[in-house]
Amino acid sequence: MSQGPAAVPGSPAQASRASQVAPGPLHGVRVLDLTTVIMGPAATQVLGDLGADVIKVEGPDGDTMRRVGPFKHEGMGPMYLQANRNKRSVQLDLKSADGIAALQALAADVDVLVTNIRPGALGRLGLDYERVRAINPSIIYVSAVGYGSGGPESGQPVYDDLTQAACGISGLFRAIDGAPRYAPINVCDRVVGLYLTIAITSALHHRLKTGEGQDIEVPMFETMAQFVLGDHLGGAAFAPPIGSMGYGRLLSRSRGPYPSADGHIAVVVYTDAHWRAFCRLLGIDDLVANDERFASQQARTQHAEAVGHFLATVLRERTTADWIPALRAIDIPCCRVNAIEDLFEDPHLKAVGLFEQIEHPTEGRLNVTRFPLRFGRSPASIRRLAPNRGEHTAEVLEELAQRRRAREDARADRGSD
Repeated sequence: MSQGPAAVPGSPAQASRASQVAPGPLHGVRVLDLTTVIMGPAATQVLGDLGADVIKVEGPDGDTMRRVGPFKHEGMGPMYLQANRNKRSVQLDLKSADGIAALQALAADVDVLVTNIRPGALGRLGLDYERVRAINPSIIYVSAVGYGSGGPESGQPVYDDLTQAACGISGLFRAIDGAPRYAPINVCDRVVGLYLTIAITSALHHRLKTGEGQDIEVPMFETMAQFVLGDHLGGAAFAPPIGSMGYGRLLSRSRGPYPSADGHIAVVVYTDAHWRAFCRLLGIDDLVANDERFASQQARTQHAEAVGHFLATVLRERTTADWIPALRAIDIPCCRVNAIEDLFEDPHLKAVGLFEQIEHPTEGRLNVTRFPLRFGRSPASIRRLAPNRGEHTAEVLEELAQRRRAREDARADRGSD
């Protein structure tokens, strides 16, 4: 495998693109990104898409996700590319005094510091919250951790797999089919990453009103436990409990997607109105009135297995292409079942322009997805693609020196008045 360059200073393509697009609602916010893998980088990419200047600090080996292939050049794998656009990469050797000094200087010069480095290691770098606050009183300091402080698991390392197991997601699979499993996406990393962005934007709003910075802890386990229990608390929502935990419809082994005559279809026949319309379409108008399992939403939840088996039986009678217009004509939600390979050709995604092809300075033409939300006044944008390791080290450190000199000159001017 060929090696890509460790740095492409001042890439003209990146600079040109950055100058041509909307700045975004977080324009002017500077973020020091000390995160790796998925959760932190995905969160800081959202901030970058929204206009923040995200400075990603990497050690000599770079973010571990750089090495997850396939790739054209080692260190530029697809998961790294998809979670690190709109960032500038600074490479520092944090085992050296100069590297630590540069990192501390950056921390003194940003609005937000985001990290998933363990607290002990941060302390050794002189980057624990108290010391950073001493040099940057208004800093918003965000720690992404596996388990919140104060509990017996505090300080333990976690990954998405472990969090899925700990928060009950794997156990939900076991409740359905007898074996615990992991969902085939980094669901915990990405959900907690979104909570991380919520925390940062909320803290920025608080600082705008009060001038106060703050430290924030974003724990994966607690966040995902709250997220899972939002659906599955069930009877345990009451004290004492009035029933079992778990939402029966989601735990049904016959929930679907359902086989059609030529493939599969996703259908949600949910409300009483849906069921009456669906039964009319099938020519069995009396089902809801005469079968107590279908009589109400509560009954259908209690008998979710039987309801699912009924749908699986009747939906086999037509093709997916036949069902979708017939069901949508009576306002029943449905769609085809896409494989991930189908998404590039999905008519809706193509029509709304989710996908874009952009030329990367070293990796060639890349498929990227735009930021999915639309802002009427301050749109998000892709200003630069994921950087090569250390690509912006000289640029960022020179900017830092210029900003420091500007502050010193301003102080000198005030002193001479």
